[in-house]
Amino acid sequence: MVTCGADRNAYVWNQKDGIWKLTLVILRINDAATSVKWSPLQNKFAVGSGARLISVCYFESENDWWVSKYIKKPIHSTVLSLDWHPNNVLLAAGSCDFKCRVFSTYIKEVDEKPASTPWGSKMSFGQLMSAFGGSGTGGWVHGVSFSASRSLLAWVSHNSTVSVADASKSMQVSTLKTEFLPLLSVSFILENSVVAAGHDCCPTLLNDDDRGCLTFISKLDIPKQSIQHNMSAMEHFCNMDKRATTENRNTALGMLHQSSITQVSIHEVDKQDCRKFCITGIDGAMTIWDFKILEFSIQGLRIMGS
Repeated sequence: MVTCGADRNAYVWNQKDGIWKLTLVILRINDAATSVKWSPLQNKFAVGSGARLISVCYFESENDWWVSKYIKKPIHSTVLSLDWHPNNVLLAAGSCDFKCRVFSTYIKEVDEKPASTPWGSKMSFGQLMSAFGGSGTGGWVHGVSFSASRSLLAWVSHNSTVSVADASKSMQVSTLKTEFLPLLSVSFILENSVVAAGHDCCPTLLNDDDRGCLTFISKLDIPKQSIQHNMSAMEHFCNMDKRATTENRNTALGMLHQSSITQVSIHEVDKQDCRKFCITGIDGAMTIWDFKILEFSIQGLRIMGS
């Protein structure tokens, strides 16, 4: 397990005999670490930070610690999100400079020489493979996600847009401007389907068809109808005590999450055939969603490929 935080440190934790022991990570950054992600083979991990760089860390057995190499250019602001390509070399990063970028993290001592991909063939460490967005075309990039096919990349921005780039089609980008509050996290759950969530406190399903058209399918958490009733004397007193009001107002959202959702992650199987996904939020809640149950409970919902 790897953790990072505002103290500018990262730690790798190993469990032995029921006790968690930490291993030192030589991070050497001068601003908060904002995100961390293991590579698919778990032989390295990446740390985004407010220092306008990405630290790619790998284990050095001689000294029993994790050392890091830096990707600095052309990042101009805080790195908010990271996701690894299935080949264990390419890394997507979203940052506060309105950009979503794909870098090579090839380290000769750690990785086998990577094969050519639709994202490019030159993969020296730190090589910028692709960049999307920019000033005036979006907002802070809060979440990024590679597809299992290795050619699609999705990201969500602070201007409430969801975008998908297809490397196999000359980096064609499809963007959907949603009516929701800004989205904070996104994940492919099938080859052409993504789940995104954020400040609306509700996960949303979107599909990207073969023509490169991104469409909204459905919100996945349907608010429950609140039951109105007359207040008793005790309820009047409780409202006056808690909210300084005598009105019968229910402040609950009627959904499972009562605050912003910060992470969407695969819970069962993988991005190619997701059966369940996990949602976590600022309210401290963690919910597991089953697609078969969702299709049964939401009339007309059909998840592409399921």
